[in-house]
Amino acid sequence: MPNSPTLLIIGKVWPEPKSSAAGSRMVQLIQLFLDAGWQITFSSSASNSEYSFDLDGIGVTEQPIKINDSSFDEFIRDLKPNMVLFDRFMIEEQFGWRVAENCPETIRILDTIDLHSLRIARQNAYNNEEEFHVGNLLLEDTAKREIASILRCDLSLIISDAEMKILKEIFEVDENLLFYLPYLLDFETNSIVKDPPTFDDRNGFISIGNFKHEPNWNAVLWLKEEIWPLIKKQLPEAKFYAYGSYPSKKVFQLSNPDDGFLIKGRASDALSVISKAKVLLAPLRFGAGLKGKLVDAALSGTPSVTTSIGSEGIELGCKWNGVISNDPEQFANAAVQLYQNKEFWERSQQAGYELLKKRFDLKKFDESLLTKIEEIRMNLESHRRKNFIGSMLRHHTMNSTKFMSRWIEEKNK
Repeated sequence: MPNSPTLLIIGKVWPEPKSSAAGSRMVQLIQLFLDAGWQITFSSSASNSEYSFDLDGIGVTEQPIKINDSSFDEFIRDLKPNMVLFDRFMIEEQFGWRVAENCPETIRILDTIDLHSLRIARQNAYNNEEEFHVGNLLLEDTAKREIASILRCDLSLIISDAEMKILKEIFEVDENLLFYLPYLLDFETNSIVKDPPTFDDRNGFISIGNFKHEPNWNAVLWLKEEIWPLIKKQLPEAKFYAYGSYPSKKVFQLSNPDDGFLIKGRASDALSVISKAKVLLAPLRFGAGLKGKLVDAALSGTPSVTTSIGSEGIELGCKWNGVISNDPEQFANAAVQLYQNKEFWERSQQAGYELLKKRFDLKKFDESLLTKIEEIRMNLESHRRKNFIGSMLRHHTMNSTKFMSRWIEEKNK
């Protein structure tokens, strides 16, 4: 790449690493490109919040933008970035055609965060009390939008190897358009919590996750209604603490101090509160991507009990730092065993450390990503020529989404 390459990130929201795993993921990506010497501008049409990360403090230029507004065209023409990173497919839908029209030689990269269509299809199957089949994804309207967005881009970052498999085998996306990039942990800068509390110094069970995210809310409900009573029967004095950003009134109504079931709301430091608990519980019944709470549990030296949905994209042949079970009674029994058995707990803790280093070491991914981007830059015309379907989709998007956006802009005037 040329000296001081420029990157424009268009975010769905301003990153909040202490509120969601998606926010942590975005900050990891930003740091990767900063370390490589890139000049970064982060833009979003969303409002900043008190929990937004201080991008300016790490040398990233912040630029508010508007949707359905031609002011973005002038902005990106002046910036002339070498690369644009879209944060989720709906952002590519909104701004991708403007980038292509005003800066046609700019590399367009999509960070999917997770496959939204997979999460939605699983949730629909759960709500309808049906068994989920991955082939059903082909019928999802969200999947059609999401795959179209992936094909329009020069490269898409996929956070889970399970989702890489779905994209290649079910949707037959060319692997040259995909790059597996999980969570990025820099073990040289102490990603793992140093000297966490020991088994004997910890108390209670914990869950954590943004309550606006439906899989997290559903998991806490399952704990409240079915799993926690089974645990409480065996451990009458135990307490459970549910942390998460953006708790609503209905969330706090679940709190019952007499039953040891406590809703705590936002955690100022996720790793700190997780490292004080003895066991993390994540009974996720649907979802997609990687579950940041389970990575944080391993980082904190906290064994976890989760479902196959929770471990998806993390485990892959590694020993889990606790137990994986989809059965509520087995889930509860495993939680009790971890809570009481110091030897089992310590073995699980060590397994978590080993899993992280095998699966998410930054050094296994940073150089290969930068090399991939450089290869695309050097062969951009050829790279795009091989992606005829993407070219066709860009053509039709430029002649549909473009004019709809122009119409909205005129209407707003």
